[in-house]
Amino acid sequence: MTISWDKIYIVLMKLMDGRKVSKEILLKLKDKVSRMHFDHIHPKLAVILVGKDPASLAYIKQKQKACATTGIEWEQFDYEPSVSTEELIKKIEELNADDKIHGILVQLPLPEKVFAPNVIRAIDPKKDVDGFTAYNLGKMFISTDFEDLAPCTPLGVIRMLEHYEIPIKGQEVVIVGHSNIVGKPLAAMLVNRDATVTVCHIHTKDLASHTKRADILCVAVGKADLITADMVKEGAVVVDIGINKLDDGRLVGDVDFENVSEKASFITPVPGGTGPMTVACLMENTVAAAKRLNNLNP
Repeated sequence: MTISWDKIYIVLMKLMDGRKVSKEILLKLKDKVSRMHFDHIHPKLAVILVGKDPASLAYIKQKQKACATTGIEWEQFDYEPSVSTEELIKKIEELNADDKIHGILVQLPLPEKVFAPNVIRAIDPKKDVDGFTAYNLGKMFISTDFEDLAPCTPLGVIRMLEHYEIPIKGQEVVIVGHSNIVGKPLAAMLVNRDATVTVCHIHTKDLASHTKRADILCVAVGKADLITADMVKEGAVVVDIGINKLDDGRLVGDVDFENVSEKASFITPVPGGTGPMTVACLMENTVAAAKRLNNLNP
């Protein structure tokens, strides 16, 4: 099938380019980090990696590259899959007490034998740059003023909408997926900005009846082509947070991009949409944590 240049141009005009926006964020952070050096503050991220899962290694590489771009220091602690929950908690407690460490990240998923909730709970909320601890998740429900160290993917979605000047206030937003690290916190952040939010999930009856109402549709499930063009309103903003690897090796999102892009006013690509934004917001959180821990204005 041949795609016309006119169609390609129209789709490009609709793209919310996460790579472009994330680069702008990283450059601003690089300047902030440089100025922090004058106060003898060197933001540093500690990363705990268990095993050698290919996806985890790829994510780690992206995060390490972003640290190099911004000037954030990086220290990585590698463990075999046989590591115990107690060993990881002990290392986290050491990092909590280390004044040179400003952010702690545990790369997920962890092996089944490790009880991930206890590992995450051990992180000092002030150094929880992933935004996964109950404290940082809970305070987000108060208002936008308490969204410091918010989960990185939802924060990346908000930054993307802000960059493209997409209105949130008063909009009908539908989120497909209700995970603790994407769907639920994203819903809270959008409500904080006065959107009317519907959260759908695997037990939702008649998913399309909800998605068709959305001015802004956010999808984070992990199922290729879950959202088809007939499920999307003309002119909707579509944020595809899912990522799936097909048998031929291609990476795709949860949205049928080719057909949905013809109806959407804006749409994120996969890859190159919310992924780079997540990494950029991790760097943003690390710098913010370093400032707070050193009593500087955020």
